[in-house]
Amino acid sequence: MVEGPSSIIKELVENSIDAKATQVNIEVSKQFLKIQVVDNGFGISPEDISLAFKRHATSKISQIEDLHALFTNGFRGEALASIAAVSKLTCISKRLEDKHATKIYLENGNEEITITGATKGTNIVIDDLFFNTPARLKFLKSNNKERTNIIDTVRSLAIAN
Repeated sequence: MVEGPSSIIKELVENSIDAKATQVNIEVSKQFLKIQVVDNGFGISPEDISLAFKRHATSKISQIEDLHALFTNGFRGEALASIAAVSKLTCISKRLEDKHATKIYLENGNEEITITGATKGTNIVIDDLFFNTPARLKFLKSNNKERTNIIDTVRSLAIAN
């Protein structure tokens, strides 16, 4: 569930870590309504990019035995779908072996997939956070508190990894 900007950043950075990224850049707008996380991880295949944003879809489990050998941060397939449900989301991803990057834009359950240029890795832009659930904006903390939550989240992830 998307509680606020820090929970979005936590989920996206954990995905970057799971993708073996050695560099993760995070940008957040002043009012926390736009978040961008860019990594140099192994990327998402063109065949899987749409599926990555569907509920209960995960690339981390292919058979029941995988549940006993999980070494990833997430596996339930809820985070990206939840984030896409409350924002206008753009994801550009390219694997090393792909000639082009794949771009998906999601808004209100609609998706548009195109081919584009990019370097290896994944770039996710969350725009207009809570645009379709404006009541949720009222539950955001003060700018200082949200900023502190983000810093604490990133610091914890950095120390752990």
